[in-house]
Amino acid sequence: MKIRESGMPDEKIWEDFFNPVKILEILGVNKNICDAVEFGCGFGTFTIPAAKMISGKIFAIDIEPEMLDITKKNAIGKKLDNVVTIQRDFITKESGLDTESVDYVMLFNILHGEEPEKLFEESRRILKTNGKIGIIHWNYDPKTARGPPLEIRIKPEQCIEIAKSLGFVHLDTYDLKPYHFGITLEK
Repeated sequence: MKIRESGMPDEKIWEDFFNPVKILEILGVNKNICDAVEFGCGFGTFTIPAAKMISGKIFAIDIEPEMLDITKKNAIGKKLDNVVTIQRDFITKESGLDTESVDYVMLFNILHGEEPEKLFEESRRILKTNGKIGIIHWNYDPKTARGPPLEIRIKPEQCIEIAKSLGFVHLDTYDLKPYHFGITLEK
């Protein structure tokens, strides 16, 4: 199931919205993390820098083969051998990863789908005890330059509410100016 309003702009435009390394550092991505996963990796904007920052593998999962091809080419170009691309409909078929197999889950600009709870549930299943979720999403603000329509954007408090209902602990919320907010959670 493709996420509603999931069209990607041109890669250069997309990358201009973020400072991926800085955002990943803020959200606690570092060498203490062995294996991680990014749901909806897109161009690999965050997957590629995260691969350099963690000590194990990063699983880049996307439903779109074109996005995975770009991510794979970027990984090869950067001589990264720890990026594993997986084409999969993770909303209807889960991630395909083993239970309690990763230390970190990246839910970046993907929680505007019809059932964000499913992503939190799958994250809980695949995360090890004390594993973390990093969230980035578009601010709920009509002045935000891009992003999904306001009526389907998830708000930070909604993310925290869903996560807490599944037993996650809210660690922190961040203002990732100019267009995004960030959240870290722990299992």
